[in-house]
Amino acid sequence: MADPRTPESAAQVYDDLGQVYEDAFGHQPAVGTALDHLLTLLPVRARVLDLGSGTGSPVAVTVAAAGHDVTGYDVSEKMVGLARTRVPGARFERADMLTLDFSDGSWDAVLSFFSMLQLPLCDQAAMLTRLARWLAPGGYFVLATVPSDKDGRMGEWMGHWVQTFSYGLPALRQCIESSGLRIVREDLVDFVPASDKADPEPQVYLTARKQI
Repeated sequence: MADPRTPESAAQVYDDLGQVYEDAFGHQPAVGTALDHLLTLLPVRARVLDLGSGTGSPVAVTVAAAGHDVTGYDVSEKMVGLARTRVPGARFERADMLTLDFSDGSWDAVLSFFSMLQLPLCDQAAMLTRLARWLAPGGYFVLATVPSDKDGRMGEWMGHWVQTFSYGLPALRQCIESSGLRIVREDLVDFVPASDKADPEPQVYLTARKQI
């Protein structure tokens, strides 16, 4: 019998979790490694878009501290409030990434750290195509996600009933490259959250470049 519970939206989940999410997932060495690599590639005072910016830590705070112009969007009002306090040197707004639109070449880098997991695969593919268009020639996209061949998984996570969507790694690589980007870095790791309400998970960090 199908489970009768209705999955919660990303806004509902993260409005409730707030700081609890950062406590459980905020100390991921692979995030820092991916950001350190990105910072060696960016031009001076790069324009950086952080999709699903969360509390602002560690992604926005790290990139802003390096002197770059960071703008973050998140569906959770609670997360946006925390980020504005945490990273006053960046800008944060509440918005669903699916509603955003920018001119071609608006950003030197676009970041998405685990923020697409509640988007159906058709929406993820559409987002990859759009953000590739938003990137300036030679710009970089950094994606972190949990790869899986079991799409549309439903279950309890951090005390909430959620549904997640994910590509397997070969399909994810193909989708990114089909959008016109070339993968220049890949890091596959196993991560154990600092919470008994979330299971260990495989994670992949991909950096891709738009051709000049």
